[in-house]
Amino acid sequence: MILIGKAARSRRGPLARMLGVLVIAACGLAFVAPPAFAQDAAASAPEKKAEAKKKTANKTAAKKPAPSRKAAKQSAAKKKTTPAKPKAAPKPKVAGKPQAPRAVAAAGPRFSTDTESTITRPGDHAFAMQHGGLTRTYVIHVPPSYNMASPAPLVVLLHGGGANADLSGNEPTYGLKAKSDSEGFIAVFPNESGKSSGWNAGDCCGAARARNVDDAGFIRKVVDNVFRQMSIDRSRIFIAGISDGGMMAYRMACEVPALWKAVAVIAATDRTHDCSPATPVSVLHIHAKDDPQVPFAGAARPDAADKPSAPRAMSVTDTASKWAQLDGCAAQPRHILDKDGAYCEAYGYCRGQAEVQLCVTATGGHSWPGGKTRGASQALSATDLMWEFFNRR
Repeated sequence: MILIGKAARSRRGPLARMLGVLVIAACGLAFVAPPAFAQDAAASAPEKKAEAKKKTANKTAAKKPAPSRKAAKQSAAKKKTTPAKPKAAPKPKVAGKPQAPRAVAAAGPRFSTDTESTITRPGDHAFAMQHGGLTRTYVIHVPPSYNMASPAPLVVLLHGGGANADLSGNEPTYGLKAKSDSEGFIAVFPNESGKSSGWNAGDCCGAARARNVDDAGFIRKVVDNVFRQMSIDRSRIFIAGISDGGMMAYRMACEVPALWKAVAVIAATDRTHDCSPATPVSVLHIHAKDDPQVPFAGAARPDAADKPSAPRAMSVTDTASKWAQLDGCAAQPRHILDKDGAYCEAYGYCRGQAEVQLCVTATGGHSWPGGKTRGASQALSATDLMWEFFNRR
């Protein structure tokens, strides 16, 4: 264009030169501002390029063959055998505003400390309390027939050494809960002060005696609690025990005679030394002739016979005779039962219409007669005899 302009200027006049200038200006505008359709095409070029790539990719994917059934099964098996990745530990929460604790479902305490509330529901009720610097526990069994309007008799059963309230309430062994349900009395099962501690029954037994644990005060407090929580016939309170629990029952009869209408003792003897009850207490004593733990003839246990310091147990017949004398009964007993494997005799004419009765089984060892335990005598039922004896009072 420059050459054309120069040629025009050299050959023609002013008019030609003017036309050359116009041509040059038009050419400049063409290079500086392309037309609008050209701008739109330039702007849409990248989009068209991207769309073309997308179409190509879709065509490629459509042409790719589907995996075979075998390959699909192998892939699924691989997914099953591949262990899942462990989840990342949650990030610790940043300390901020205190949150209310969430309620946690937990088993309630086995023993309730509420010894004030009235008991009306049948079944077992377990309690704990502080006494003598120790936590003491006991279980109350309420029969279905219990009614606050009709005061019920109360029977306290003390378990043997090393046992507990659960064992003394065991139905196949003792059957006292079933008897409670059928006869309508309240049954209470106190626990000793610690595992295998025994009861402080005088010159026996175990750690309870060595530490001079106030078992007598604990049992009285249990009875007071039951009086407060239930409707009890206070003229018909009874206590029973087996082994050193029976020895403890004798101690309670010595120390609190006015509280108990009668006492029943199984496989134990009286281990108290200073016993002079102000009021008579009826006594039922049940014992096996072949008891190896508390020998019928008295003296120390066979495994402690060579130890002069071992406590010397009173014989069974001397125990019955002692209580007949304390109750002011006749000196000689009379036979009231004689059957295969067992006999019973009773001391009569006692003060205050009391009675002392001794029942002996030929076998059974150190066990509860009639109970479903190995070796227990079945000639008598201690549970039935005991309730018959109590119920006559």
